[in-house]
Amino acid sequence: MTTLGYKLMAEEHAPRALVRNLVAAEQAGFEFSAISDHFSPWVEEQGHASFAWSVLGAMAQATSRIGLMTAVTCPIMRYHPAIIAQAAATLAILSEDRFVLGLGAGERLNEHVVGEGWPGVGERHARMGEALEIISGLLTGELSNYRGRYLQLDHARLFDRPERKPPVIFAVGGPEAARLAARKADGMIATEPKPELVEAYREAGGNGPCYAEVSLCFAASEKEGMETAHRYSRWALTGWAVMAELPSVEAFGAATTHVQPEMMAAQVPCGPDPSRHLERLETFRKAGFDHLILSQIGPNQEGFLDFFRSALAPALR
Repeated sequence: MTTLGYKLMAEEHAPRALVRNLVAAEQAGFEFSAISDHFSPWVEEQGHASFAWSVLGAMAQATSRIGLMTAVTCPIMRYHPAIIAQAAATLAILSEDRFVLGLGAGERLNEHVVGEGWPGVGERHARMGEALEIISGLLTGELSNYRGRYLQLDHARLFDRPERKPPVIFAVGGPEAARLAARKADGMIATEPKPELVEAYREAGGNGPCYAEVSLCFAASEKEGMETAHRYSRWALTGWAVMAELPSVEAFGAATTHVQPEMMAAQVPCGPDPSRHLERLETFRKAGFDHLILSQIGPNQEGFLDFFRSALAPALR
């Protein structure tokens, strides 16, 4: 069975619009939602980057059924993992156990702002492993002190903690990260339909949900969809090896000058044809992902939600 989620791109929509979009998504029948947590948008055209945790608090009060999730938060530089554990515990209480904590190792774009540089990939993964231990230990109440190579915890305790620990989901891009998710998290999340990620997670003992974020661009025509996807999401064509290292919207603008609207169609289904969108979603289902997060690119969220309700949801369910 596939569980369907709605992506809230905090880089493309203002805070109040995000809350309105979520209320509409709940009414459209989505089972959960996932919000990005960035300090900066990827490209200037996106134009927004609100504080995700404030928005989540408003969302918890504006909705009653739909699940809430971060996709994803980086707890190794800009945030200390103790702060993320406290935030997750509070959201779980406010939402009455509708919250899932999605974590990832982050990008220079958002983390360098605190002035501590940006470590190499090996150190980032090591920091992430320590952060997962701290967050899980605080959420269960089993940890108050920690001395890792990179991260420390000193006599910490969450005084407002939900009775049920919110699930912790870890973002993966390769088999090694998938195995880490199996060991230290309650599930995994990815952005590519690679069956080897799910296989590595399952073979390492992971028995939790496998989330995938899938970009779509519903529009009145394929041409309009490609132009919208290009305007707001051309940064995604740089690939994670580049995305993790560039520091600013100016850098992403320079790195994507060669990207043309037609190039977006190879990565994102564009336009009004449901079969194109369903085909893309099916590649993730066949790869073993059981929680699909549908990410509509651009401002036309109302049209997409109508499209989801009438054309996508009946086929997917």
